[in-house]
This record gives sequence, structure tokens and C-alpha cells, in this order.
Amino acid sequence: MRLGSGNGLIAMRYLSTRGGHETDLIGGLFQGLAPDGGLYVPESLPKVDPESISADSVSGIAVELLRPFFAGSRLAPELEAICNDALNFPIPLRYLPREDVQAAVLELFHGPTAAFKDVGARFLAAAMQRALPGIEPRDDRPLTILVATSGDTGGAVAAAFHRRAGFRVGVLFPRGQVSPRQRHQLSCWGDNVRSFEVDGSFDDCQALVKGAFTDRAISAAHRLSAANSINIGRLLPQVVYHAAASLWHWRERGSVANFIVPAGNLGNAMACIWARAMGMPIGRIILSTNANRSIPDYLATAQWQPRASVRTLASAMDVGNPSNMERLRHLLPDFAELRQGVEACPVEDAAIREQIAKDFARFGEIWCPHTATGFWVLDHLPPATRKSLPWIVAATAHPAKFDNIVEDVIGTAVPVPPSLAALLELPARAEALAAKLEALAEALRAW
Repeated sequence: MRLGSGNGLIAMRYLSTRGGHETDLIGGLFQGLAPDGGLYVPESLPKVDPESISADSVSGIAVELLRPFFAGSRLAPELEAICNDALNFPIPLRYLPREDVQAAVLELFHGPTAAFKDVGARFLAAAMQRALPGIEPRDDRPLTILVATSGDTGGAVAAAFHRRAGFRVGVLFPRGQVSPRQRHQLSCWGDNVRSFEVDGSFDDCQALVKGAFTDRAISAAHRLSAANSINIGRLLPQVVYHAAASLWHWRERGSVANFIVPAGNLGNAMACIWARAMGMPIGRIILSTNANRSIPDYLATAQWQPRASVRTLASAMDVGNPSNMERLRHLLPDFAELRQGVEACPVEDAAIREQIAKDFARFGEIWCPHTATGFWVLDHLPPATRKSLPWIVAATAHPAKFDNIVEDVIGTAVPVPPSLAALLELPARAEALAAKLEALAEALRAW
């Protein structure tokens, strides 16, 4: 991927990471996965001078930062409305009063389903709804959004598209591998949303979605589109909150922030890496993973070896073959450069429990298991590094979504945010599905 000028005057093209296809922004939104199986990336990442961004709100920064990505698209005039529609909840950067470290937490869990996935899902839904009427050839069938989820994505996508005319959503999640409250969020919608509980792992769910897209008959029969982080429309708004946090810190503290990002399918981390590549004031980027070690092992050995996922307390990160590794290797094809630019650290379940308990006892902070991996990495940096460099940890989900884990560790109830409490009052229903493409095809035919 080459870096561009970002002047927004030339229409942005989106290319497959595998080199076989290109499209425009709307094509990337609606296709999700390229026909050759690759992921869409912008032809060039625009370079942006941080001093040129005048806005301070997340939605305002989004309009300025994403304008080059919308260049030449009929959605360009809609960009401000899309940003205001999608990014209408708080995303605070909160500095921590600790003497042993310079640290802040970027709270990404104040959206409707209490997880960072709300940002990308709502932006994608807002953009697709505005683009759908102009899609040619005209087709009166609803667009079918298929989403594989290890916990949070499916709920966020279901919420974002629920009752939006012209769309239906199929949520695929692994049986027994999400928290009870996550499962409820994934299956409480009805109307134009159906939930499928797959007899397999998240990787099986993801393989089903990819298989449906690459099967021409299935894809054509159901007007398929994707809302996982494989969709460029999910990744672009996630770039924004990393950029915004870095700008807020840079303006207030006058220094470049370093980021620790919990990583599963690698979309959240990829967005942070893109933000830095575009010129935002971001220094080191460390990915915290759970016991699924594909990413840290790759950085240690230079051998990319995806594997079956392992169940952990940080279930939304239980990914053995993260899709967005393809985007990372496309951006940084030279391994030495990649390893210099990105670090990764695995965190085992025992350490997750320890971190949740320790930070609650020391500071009264309550983390979800995924966020806890980030703070474990922070606490295990060399003391001089923790003290001398400013760090931002991305908090990915509200701990109340993982009450079955967190409350057992801290010994007290976790307050439930109102948006989550309202969802938990709704009835829930999920359909069993074998981890076979023909089973998914039959379920779609019967819909």
C-alpha cells in the first residue's frame, strides 16, 4: 500500500489485498469481501497533518479525517450526516491518577451494546442505508448481512441494523463460547435479525461467512454483505477514535501517545496502525492478546501459522486465524519493518483474573477480561518505560457484559449500564446450526 497526499480531489479506489479486484467505497461497503477472497484496502492511505484537524469532537474529527476516503463517492455529501448519526455517544479519554505510570484509558464501551464494536457497526449501517437506494441494478430483495462473532460484534451489528428497511442480519456465534449476557445480546432482536448458534468455534463461524461469500450461488441468491471487521466500513470509523485520542493527548500534554490495544480479529489494532500511518501522533503500538498466540508467535518467529482457536476468559478475542492479519501484512510486507512497528504480548487466563482483582483492589477500577489484558501488558512494561512514556489503553467492553467472570473475581456486583439492562429484558432465541456451509445455505434458503 502506498501513502497518498490525502487532498481528497481524486476519487479513492479500494483494492483487494490479493491484487485481483478493485472497487469504489460503496462497492467495498456492500461487497465486504473481495471476489478473490481478499480484503479491501484504500489504494493509498492519505497523509494528514495533525495540526490541520480543527475539530475536537469524535464526530467532527471523523468528518475531517475520513473525507479523503469518501472522495469521488456519491456518499461524500453524506459524510457529516453519517458521522453524526453513528458517533453520537461518549468516547472519553480518562487519565488515571497513578504515580507509577503515565496512563489513560480510552473508554470505547458507552454505545448501545456496551462494546467498541458499536462504533464500526453504527457507522457501517448509517453509510449503507444512505447508499442502498442508489445501488444498481435495482433489486427489491433485502440485503443479507452475515456476521460471525466471538461475542461483541454480532450484538453491535444486530443493534445497528435492527429494523432498518432493506436489510436483514444473520448473526453466527459459537455455542458455549460467549458469556451468558453476550449470548442474550446476540439473540434478543427478532424482526429482521436471526441468530445462529454454531456447533463450533469462532473460526468455524468466520469460515462459514467467508465460504458463503466465495460461493457464487449463495452470494447471488441472498445479496450477501458482511459487517465483520473484514468490511472497510467497519475499519474506517475505528481509525477515528484512535486518532481522536492521540490528538486529545497531543493537544493537552504536548507528547506522542503510545497505545495498547486488545487484539482478536485484529480490526481494532489495524485501525490504530492505520491512524499512525496516516500521520497521527501515535508512537509504539502493543497488541495484547489472550492465549491465542498466532500474532505474538508470528512476530517472534516470522512464520505465520494460524491455528484452531483456544477458549479463554477474554472470549471475544478467541481467534486463531485473525482476518485482518492480511491487511497488516499488505501494509507492511517487509517483516523487519512490521516487527519494528508492531509488538504483541499474550496474556493467560490466570493473569487476566489477577489483573482484574489487583486493579479493583488498588484503584477501584473494574475491567472486562479483554481490557484487563491491556492493563496486564501496561503493568509488565519495564518500569522506566511505564514512567517515561505516556500510554493509552483501549477499553473494549463494559465489565457488566462479563459479570459471570468479573463478579466472581472482585466479589461484588458490577453495575449494569441502562442500555444493556434494557436489552437483557427482551426475550432471546437462537437457532442451532452445524458448522457446515450447506447447513448455512439451507438456513438462508428457509429464511
